[in-house]
Amino acid sequence: GRTEFKVVIKALSPKEVTRIYTPRPLDRNDGTFLMRYRMYGSVRKGLKIEILYGDQHVAQSPYILKGPVYHEYCDCPEEDPEIWQNVMSCPSQEPQITKDFISFPTIDLQRMLKEIPTKFSQTRGAIVHYTILNNHIYRRSLGKYTDFKMFSDEMFLSLARKVRLPDVEFYLNVGDWPVEYRKANDTPGPIPVISWCGSVDSRDIVLPTYDVTHSTLETLRGVTNDLLSIQGNTGPFWENKTERALFRGRDSREERLRLVKLSKENPELLDAGITGYFFFREKEKELGKVQLMGFFDFFKYKYQVNVDGTVAAYRFPYLLLGDSLVLKQDSQYYEHFYIGLKPWKHYVPVKRNLEDLLEKIKWAKENDEEARKIAKEGQLMARELLQPYRLYCYYYKVLQKYAKHQASKPEIRDGMELVPQPDDRDSVCSCHRKKPLREDL
Repeated sequence: GRTEFKVVIKALSPKEVTRIYTPRPLDRNDGTFLMRYRMYGSVRKGLKIEILYGDQHVAQSPYILKGPVYHEYCDCPEEDPEIWQNVMSCPSQEPQITKDFISFPTIDLQRMLKEIPTKFSQTRGAIVHYTILNNHIYRRSLGKYTDFKMFSDEMFLSLARKVRLPDVEFYLNVGDWPVEYRKANDTPGPIPVISWCGSVDSRDIVLPTYDVTHSTLETLRGVTNDLLSIQGNTGPFWENKTERALFRGRDSREERLRLVKLSKENPELLDAGITGYFFFREKEKELGKVQLMGFFDFFKYKYQVNVDGTVAAYRFPYLLLGDSLVLKQDSQYYEHFYIGLKPWKHYVPVKRNLEDLLEKIKWAKENDEEARKIAKEGQLMARELLQPYRLYCYYYKVLQKYAKHQASKPEIRDGMELVPQPDDRDSVCSCHRKKPLREDL
């Protein structure tokens, strides 16, 4: 209707004052609403959240969030990781983490120190060596393509402000491709490199990509397309969407060029265009270039085509969170959450060479109700797997598991520098967590 929900968030105690930004709730068009807020100060007693429709409280409003409640830049970690994981409702197991560590029953830091700098950093040049000690983060860059370390720094610092991290020493690959392709029975065997993307023939340990991580940390701050805002901007209702498949993207893979050719031959089924040429510049004249399109406008179309870029297409989680049907190209690459998805339940699979893409679009048009059901299942699963708390839990569990497998103590190595917590005024806060008694330590 015309009346909107109103959300009021304030400190529980009238003696405490804090600044809280609360935008309008996001209507997810399925009877549910998503409410976001960002705090610019901490409260000791807690928060009172009122949800009103007109001037009436909704459901059990007002809701009480017991304190202390800290804002993002408050460096006040929970000393007991078990308490933090329970509060965060972290799942007891993450199947991808279990799978990733099978190849590494013990982690030999001495071998890694000898091997990784020469084996990986000189050829790829995108490896960052981290040590986390006493909840402080230290690092050194190996190679010249390590600018994306700003994203990993950002997440490790954020996590360290919330929970005490285990002492660990590891190598993070901030490049696109996985790097460790040796198998467990090779001599020498594989070594554990942490990456943002995995593949079926590599042994890298996978973390959530820099893209979904940054999107989560920057919600309501610097980014426009984040994992939450997408959910309130999914375009028209299903029956009012354009009955065609859509693709927009750079020319980072030959199959993307094939998409454009298919689109020119079958415009009634597919609308595909390249927005920028970098790899196949000689093709621009033949295939043409299209304007960039706002991501929310993608969801005016019923079907979304997901084709790999240099590795897995990092738009896949965003496409799933919309309410269009995702047609996903078969791929050897994967992100941390793919293991929770099933073809024909959460998305429609398409062959690597796209030879069956048109047939799959026709199937979706002829089986509208089933297509809609798969789109909905995919959306619900993505909402569950990509909630902010799940990403924090996932990062923590990778570090925790890694620490258990280390055969020697992590150290701050020559050339490492401390990555400092932010020291601007926004990060000032007082810790009111119950400090452990000396005899408990």
